[in-house]
Formats: sequence, C-alpha cells, structure tokens
Amino acid sequence: MAKLVFGMNQSLDGYVDHTAIAPPSPTLFRHYIEEAKLQTGSVYGRRMYEIMRYWDDEHPEWDDAEREFAAAWRKQPKWVVSRSLEAVGPNARLIGENLEEAIRELKAELDGEIEVAGPDLARSLTDLGLIDEYRIYLHPVVLGQGKPYFAGPRPPLRLAAHERIDENVIRLTYVPDPTV
Repeated sequence: MAKLVFGMNQSLDGYVDHTAIAPPSPTLFRHYIEEAKLQTGSVYGRRMYEIMRYWDDEHPEWDDAEREFAAAWRKQPKWVVSRSLEAVGPNARLIGENLEEAIRELKAELDGEIEVAGPDLARSLTDLGLIDEYRIYLHPVVLGQGKPYFAGPRPPLRLAAHERIDENVIRLTYVPDPTV
C-alpha cells in the first residue's frame, strides 16, 4: 500500500511561497532530486501542476542537476486534481470527480510514496484522512504573508522525525496522531 506524503518548503511563520523563499542550495536540490527518483508518483492540484510543468520542457541554461531533476520528474506518474483542466501533459492523468475514491484506489494499488503537492489539495486530503505523513522543509525566513502550509485547521500530529538537510533547512516529519 502506498503512503501519501505532503511536503513543502515553509517559512518560520508558516507560509509556502516558492517565489519568496530563496532557491535551494546545491545540497537541498540534490535532496529533492533523490526524493523525486524514489517517489512512486505525485498528486497535484491544478495551480501546483501548472507551476511544475516547467520541468516538462528543456531549457538550455539548465545545469546537470536541473536536467537530472527534470528527468526524474518526467519519469514519475502524475495525477492532477482539477475540474477546470481538460487535458494534462505527458505521464499525467486527470482526476476530476470523486477525489476520495481515486486516491484510495491509488494508495491500494501502488507501493511506495506518493507526493501531494499544494496546500489546498493537502487540506482536502487531510479532511478525508488520507495523508499519512507531513514533511515541512523549514527555512530561516519570515514572510509575513502568503499561502499557509496548512490551508485549514491543523490536524492532530505527532513529530516522527527531524533531519538537517543543509546548513539552513531542517525537515520536520509529522504523522497523524489519533490520540490527540
């Protein structure tokens, strides 16, 4: 059975904004590459999928690490939750209706980790009790505004692990805690 994992970069004050948090260090980017290589696939909301489609195209200015990440991203299956999109790119499938049923089927049919990308989608999946793990990549920056990591009430969680990824980023891993 697959595990659903929601992980994103977060500021100290709880916001996720890829345009406001500094680009990843080489060490952190290497970590993301290795994570992408190991993932069974990714579930995206429409907005996050449109951002990540950047990796579908080749860019001549890319370095070797960026090309390696793009290859890993392209290789993995993607499921896009959207009622407005009519088509998605390579190696992607639309999930339009019955989110809960579709995700339960993915979890039952697959093994490994399925990434959840986007706080709004994560909120819907949290409300359905489907996320197995939350990974916060904590950056030493205060944004003061933006989209919060938890788009709704924070579910009861228990710290399962912490790991320093590079000189400035710590990954905090939480799991649902039904005892709270």
